[in-house]
Amino acid sequence: MKRIVTILAYPLMLIMLNHCGESPQTNEPGDRSVHTLGSIEKHDDELESVLNPANLPEIIGEDFDWSEGPVWVYEHGFLLFSDVPMNVIYQWSEENGVVPYLQPSGYTGSVERGGGLGSNGLIIGPNGELLLCQHGDRRIARMDAPLDEPAPEFTTIAGAYRGNRFNSPNDLVQHSNGSIYFTDPPYGLEGYKDDPARELDFQGVFRVDTDGTVTLLTDELSRPNGLAFSPDESLLYVANSDPDRAIWMVYDVLENGDIANGRLFYDVTEYVGEEPGLPDGMKVNSDGIIFATGPGGVWIFTPDATVLGIVKTGEFISNVAFDTDESTLYMTADSYLLRLAL
Repeated sequence: MKRIVTILAYPLMLIMLNHCGESPQTNEPGDRSVHTLGSIEKHDDELESVLNPANLPEIIGEDFDWSEGPVWVYEHGFLLFSDVPMNVIYQWSEENGVVPYLQPSGYTGSVERGGGLGSNGLIIGPNGELLLCQHGDRRIARMDAPLDEPAPEFTTIAGAYRGNRFNSPNDLVQHSNGSIYFTDPPYGLEGYKDDPARELDFQGVFRVDTDGTVTLLTDELSRPNGLAFSPDESLLYVANSDPDRAIWMVYDVLENGDIANGRLFYDVTEYVGEEPGLPDGMKVNSDGIIFATGPGGVWIFTPDATVLGIVKTGEFISNVAFDTDESTLYMTADSYLLRLAL
């Protein structure tokens, strides 16, 4: 039965609103009490060059419905993250804790609908703009307001492929040349993969260039989810959050921006159902170490796929983000917002 629970509970908590009606909680500003969750499981001694295994994830916010898409805004010193079902982005800072930042964040329509409405993946563009994967509006968008004066004013960067609307863009990463790579599983659709409004019959990994051209890079993955470049941008890692094929793939990035030579990076299908989680969001640090959410928590890999350890929380962890100097890892974990000193 564990496998069934994982399948139902994971894909963006489509129906489950664990704390509907409750306000997110956070340590009060100035409150120095520390509440931790989980443990660090060391698999290789090299883990100690990445983090101190004695450190534990600290709870810095809780009572969200499904937290996702964290991004550190280095210019302003705060974290942004999505609460997908509630159609809101929150801001966390050491000074103010968790406060609402932007609503609506992912669905701006006037017709009431269900499904995953809000934003999911978030990044800060090269000009300091907030770029969003909007589930409800089914697009990659830019917020047309300053980061320190947010407003639900958006411009579509990519909303369709060959005239057909995307399913629900999930995560995104930007190449140094300005192109945006993103994944498009069906998790945000009200009827999931059988939604009658669905216009694409596959789940793709796409690229949108600075001139607006959208290119399908691959449709071979059943549930493409998180993605990240290697530090030199020669490799693209992509998570597949299918419980029957819970894997990470890695691709060569060609000079023209396409991807090729897709191969298995790591397979965790055998662990699905044993502990909460599936391959979802990921980040790669400046040394090429991969922090990827998966069964049990955040898996930490070397570029040759050696498992250094797992940050275990007992929760579904959706995504992670580093602060400016990569000294802290932030984690969105179901109803929690966590941080871990590295």
